[in-house]
Amino acid sequence: MTYTENLWLFFTLLFGIIVVPGMDMIFVLANSLTRGRASGLAATAGIMAGGLVHSLYGALGVGLLANLMPVLFKPLLIAGALYMAWIGFTLMRSAITVDHVGPADSRSHWEAFRRGAVTCLMNPKAYLFMLAIYPQFLRPDFGALAPQAAVMAAMTAGTQLAVYGGLAIAAGRARNALVGNASATIWVGRTAGFLLVVVSVLTLWEGIKGALQ
Repeated sequence: MTYTENLWLFFTLLFGIIVVPGMDMIFVLANSLTRGRASGLAATAGIMAGGLVHSLYGALGVGLLANLMPVLFKPLLIAGALYMAWIGFTLMRSAITVDHVGPADSRSHWEAFRRGAVTCLMNPKAYLFMLAIYPQFLRPDFGALAPQAAVMAAMTAGTQLAVYGGLAIAAGRARNALVGNASATIWVGRTAGFLLVVVSVLTLWEGIKGALQ
């Protein structure tokens, strides 16, 4: 297999992981629909930042952390599920309304970015990808590992931007239809929160079941 073929295979698997609806996607969607396109893009930027951290430890995991990360996986899985359940529960209890379309304050954008980063860092799907798949594409026969890792990190960030950023823009436009419709907006936020709780419960069950085995 050539280096180009190796990258294409990595991209195919990467895209398949990112495009499947999960915690990151639901979080971006919730922010875009309830707070607008800018908040959705801020959440996307946070997820991309978290993805870069995943790429870093994925590259390191080929060597130094290869044995340590599997030990930490189940506690991180449970912690991530609990964090996302808390965000989902918060959304379910909220009564966010959209009375007009205008710029949100920078504090809400920073909050979306911060939560997006934490969401990505605690997303069990990302850990599974980095531990099970990512190291297989860092191959010494293609040269130094650092440039390979940098290329793969850029591909990850670019794919996240395309998928989640595109979703944020589309959902932000759909948000215009919610202006002045307080009831619809509230239920959009609560439905997104409910989906986060459902995904979190399933993830928590997976983590607890694995810990008991």
